[in-house]
Amino acid sequence: MTTRTAPLDSAPVPVEAPVTDKPAKRSRAKQVLPLLVGVALLGGGVRFLITRGHESTDDAQVEGRIANVSPRVAGQVARVLVNDNQQVKAGDVVVELDHADLDARLEVSRADVMSAEAQLTNAQAQLTLTEANAGANLRQARAGITQASSGISSSKAALDQARADVAASEARFKLADTDLGRVKQLREQGALSQSDLDTRQAAFDQAKAALDQSRARLASTEAGITSSSGGLEAAQGKLTAAETGPVQVQSAQAALKLAEARLKQTRAALTLAELNVSYAQVRAPVDGVVSRRTVEVGQMVGPERALMAIVPQTDIWVVANFKEDQVGEMRPGQPVDVKVDAFGGHSFHGHVDSLAGASGARFALLPPDNASGNFVKVVQRIPVLIRFDGDFKQLPLKPGMSATVTVDTRGEPVAAKTEAPGHASLDTRKAE
Repeated sequence: MTTRTAPLDSAPVPVEAPVTDKPAKRSRAKQVLPLLVGVALLGGGVRFLITRGHESTDDAQVEGRIANVSPRVAGQVARVLVNDNQQVKAGDVVVELDHADLDARLEVSRADVMSAEAQLTNAQAQLTLTEANAGANLRQARAGITQASSGISSSKAALDQARADVAASEARFKLADTDLGRVKQLREQGALSQSDLDTRQAAFDQAKAALDQSRARLASTEAGITSSSGGLEAAQGKLTAAETGPVQVQSAQAALKLAEARLKQTRAALTLAELNVSYAQVRAPVDGVVSRRTVEVGQMVGPERALMAIVPQTDIWVVANFKEDQVGEMRPGQPVDVKVDAFGGHSFHGHVDSLAGASGARFALLPPDNASGNFVKVVQRIPVLIRFDGDFKQLPLKPGMSATVTVDTRGEPVAAKTEAPGHASLDTRKAE
């Protein structure tokens, strides 16, 4: 109790002191605080036990193949047969190009093949003819040499005979001339009649004519020898030409090979023209969904530009980027739980397929160079490729979806599964 001072004219009034509950609050806090600390420690212990041996990250995305569709030949678009987000099968025609000019080139290639086939037939005939003529011409030239040599020998014999005939005719002419002179003298003396003179004159004229004939025959024989010599030279020239028969055969064989090569070349051009006509129909390379369609009717397109993309829905995996201090115990085959943000209530099961050969920063356009400038340590991320186990097609997973991945590093690795054909390595995919 406390006493408050009253005025002088009044008696002192007693005042009661206020009551406080601070001791009670301190007592309650002392009871609750240990309880909260115990609950926190228990929760931390339970969380440690639950998460011990599990590594999680939400830096993960669903990945898949994206097949870009481009034409094999340049041309103008005649028809577009698909729409965005349409399901297509491998081999379905998605775009048709105008192929009028390709058809014309195909006809030109066919005509070239026909021309090359005709040239080949002609070359084969020329080779057969050359082989046959080469032997015949050689035999004929050799026979001509023999005939010309025989002619020269015969002409030489005829020349000797002609010379002998000329000598005999000259002797007979001299005798007739002498007889004629003697008869003329006797006739002038009157010892012989005119008939004897006429007889001697006729004999003289006959001897002179025989001499002229022999000389003419000698000149003809000499000319024949000259002609025979020229015939021999001509025969020798024909023999020389005939001896080039093997060279002519080789030339014909080379022409045949050239014609065969030309035919192969034109047939290859024909095949290429046929392929170009077939390429006017642009087909889907894989099963999937049409995405990012940028082609329209009437547009000029070429192989350098993609017309659309097709995303397969059957080849899906997850790439999780774990911190470098999380992958020390990760091994291929360890079990994985995957939760995709789009399907928060559904958990997918998978396994670790492989770990990247380097951190993601190593595949960046400008990789960091810690040797230059001031060094700041940054925790790196290691891409981990995760494959789904079982049927993951029950929900429409799409490449690019965000996911949360938890790897059980204590779990026993599952048996390694054979990689599907066409799967690229993780390093290659990140490089792309």
